[in-house]
Amino acid sequence: MKSKELTKQIQEKKSFLCVGLDVDLDKIPPHLLQEEDPLFAFANAIIDATHDLCVAYKPNTAFFEAYGVKGWRSLEKTINYLNENYPNHFTIADAKRGDIGNTSTRYAKAFFEDLNFDSVTIAPYMGKDSVEPFLEFENKFAILLALTSNAGAFDFQTLTSENKPLYQKVLETASQYKNSDRLMYVVGATKAEYLKEIRQIVPDSFLLVPGVGAQGGSLEEVFKYGANDKVGLLVNSSRGILYASQKEDFAEAARSKAQELQEQMATLLSV
Repeated sequence: MKSKELTKQIQEKKSFLCVGLDVDLDKIPPHLLQEEDPLFAFANAIIDATHDLCVAYKPNTAFFEAYGVKGWRSLEKTINYLNENYPNHFTIADAKRGDIGNTSTRYAKAFFEDLNFDSVTIAPYMGKDSVEPFLEFENKFAILLALTSNAGAFDFQTLTSENKPLYQKVLETASQYKNSDRLMYVVGATKAEYLKEIRQIVPDSFLLVPGVGAQGGSLEEVFKYGANDKVGLLVNSSRGILYASQKEDFAEAARSKAQELQEQMATLLSV
């Protein structure tokens, strides 16, 4: 099962790092714009430079979809490259999908069958029949938005519903869905103080934690409050790794930033 392999990789690499592939053509080194496929050229170089330091990759599909069919082909090449060359890595389509049942089933087929991602991020707002179609796929995972790292999260996610914050209600309800053992949850690193309560609701689930680095989240606090006995964390860093340099040494600079995080993680895991 992929989750067991993920736990094994975390133990072997002493890392729970996920590298977010938010490939912005306005930020990549200018010389790569001369490549036939700049999106893939950049992603490919980042993957090769960081694969031994991380356990997961998270392409943000918006950065590929923005370029239409050409961008979709770049995404396909990126996930194929990962699956062919680094098959032990956990892959996340950061697509934030979620719609009525038939539509969710098609989204799931697109990412799980056609592109062969291990997981996809989904929004819970439309409820059970928009989530469960993603959970029908064996050895695949749906990563539910629970408490996100952006400032606007407080607009809805922390509002009180039945005397508890809405995000807690989302966690409690989703944990009762069919095949809920295939659920993971997004919890922002900038909301680390909430992790202790979240772990009481979903003690065994993996948490995908964005917001460390550029958004100011604390890795130490995330680990302190969010780790379980199997670690159960994927801490994502995107901009802080990807754009460490806009020169020809960009891959080496990205590796250096990833290594800094991996070394911090190794220290936390050794305590």
